[in-house]
Amino acid sequence: MEQTLVLLKPSCLERGLVGQVITRIQQRGIIISGIKMMQLDEKILREHYAHLVDKPFFPSLAASMMASPVIAMVLTGVEIVEVFRKMTGVTNGRKAEPGTLRGDFCMSGQANIIHASDSVENAKIEIARFFRPEEVFDYIPVTMPYIYGDGEA
Repeated sequence: MEQTLVLLKPSCLERGLVGQVITRIQQRGIIISGIKMMQLDEKILREHYAHLVDKPFFPSLAASMMASPVIAMVLTGVEIVEVFRKMTGVTNGRKAEPGTLRGDFCMSGQANIIHASDSVENAKIEIARFFRPEEVFDYIPVTMPYIYGDGEA
């Protein structure tokens, strides 16, 4: 099974949406393999958003990501990167489809409540950036036979 990194951003925490987002993750049958609250700093943000550091909006993005703690999660599931990206919706909440997390819970391109890895390769890099190996648990929930059919997981 694949893993992906998810960050519940300050806009998610400050608006009291954490419970609803985690509930939707669990209702979908996605395994939470790691979870922690952390305060991001400019160093980790420059690494995480290296492709955006030279953009004029980076200082604002960094400030918004340091406004409060974030909740970092490792999610596990079959094709989880693709599944969770679809669940998340497009970056700009105003353009995200209803039924997606961003489509239901946000109106911004920057204060868009959640980050999700965009590829299996990037997920591995991002998980290593935010989690030590001992903070990610490899377990199979007892509900697994009710989430995936025979031979799917």
